[in-house]
Amino acid sequence: MPAPERIPSRSLTAAEQLTLLTLLTKGELTVLGRIREASNAVLYCTVAYGDESVECVYKPVAGERPLWDFPDGTLAQREVAAYEVSLATGWDLVPPTVLRDGPHGEGMVQLWIEPVEPAEQEAGLLALVEGEEPGEGWKAIGFAEVDEGRTALLVHADDERLRRLAVLDAVINNGDRKGGHLLPAPGGRLYGIDHGVTFNAADKLRTLLWGWAGEPLTAEAVGALKGLAEALRPGEPLAVRLGGLITSVELDAVRSRVAALLAAGVHPSPSGEWPAIPWPPV
Repeated sequence: MPAPERIPSRSLTAAEQLTLLTLLTKGELTVLGRIREASNAVLYCTVAYGDESVECVYKPVAGERPLWDFPDGTLAQREVAAYEVSLATGWDLVPPTVLRDGPHGEGMVQLWIEPVEPAEQEAGLLALVEGEEPGEGWKAIGFAEVDEGRTALLVHADDERLRRLAVLDAVINNGDRKGGHLLPAPGGRLYGIDHGVTFNAADKLRTLLWGWAGEPLTAEAVGALKGLAEALRPGEPLAVRLGGLITSVELDAVRSRVAALLAAGVHPSPSGEWPAIPWPPV
C-alpha cells in the first residue's frame, strides 16, 4: 500500500474534494491509536480505497460524552454539517469530513491535517502581550491571568484567514472555538477543527476570534454570506444535506443567522448572555 498522502498546500479543487470524500466514505478504516487529549473518543486512523490511502480522524458516536444542551449522539453529524457550510462558502476552512460506519459504529471521519511546526509558520496566531493595547497586526481578545496577581492581554492575529473563520463560526454558532482548534497547514493554509458543539438554535457563540466584533464585514464575506443564503433555501442541495444532519429548527436558525449578519453588515459582538470565551481558551 502506498504511504498515506498529505493534503496539498493549495486549496482543494472540486474534483479533489470529491476524490477525498469518496476515499473517506468508502475506504477501509484502520485504527492506529487514540488521541488522549480529546474529551470525546478521537481515533487516529488510515483509510484505504483501491490504491489510495490517507490519514484521518475517526470520532465514533458511541464515544461522545452527553451534553446538557445538545441531543445525545449528534456531535458527529454537526461536524459534517460544519464542513458542508464551509465548503459552500468557498473558503475551504474545514477538512473534508463524512459520516459513515466504522470499527466502533457510525461516526465522523475527517481528513487528518498535519500542522506545520511553529518555527515554520509565517506568523503566530495567538499571543500574550504586556500593556493594554494589542499592537500593530493584532486584535485584542481579553485579559488573562498568567501568574498569580499578574495579567497579560491575550491577542489573535489580524489575519484574513482567521477573519473568514470568525464569519463561519458566527454562521454555524460555534460554541467552542479554542486556539487548539486552529491548524496552520503547509503553504500558508489554515484549518479549523472540532465542530461538534455547533448549530444550536440558541445563541452559543463562544470563541477566541472576537477581535473584529462590531467591525464591517469584508466584501468577500458579504459575497460568501449571500451565496449561503441562496444555498440554504428550501430544496437546494445544501439545505437538503443539512436537513439530514441537524434539526429543522436548527436549520432555520442557520438561515436566520446568515440573514442577520447580512442585515447588520458587521461582525457580531458577545451577547452577554453566554460566556464569550471558551475555557480553557487554548
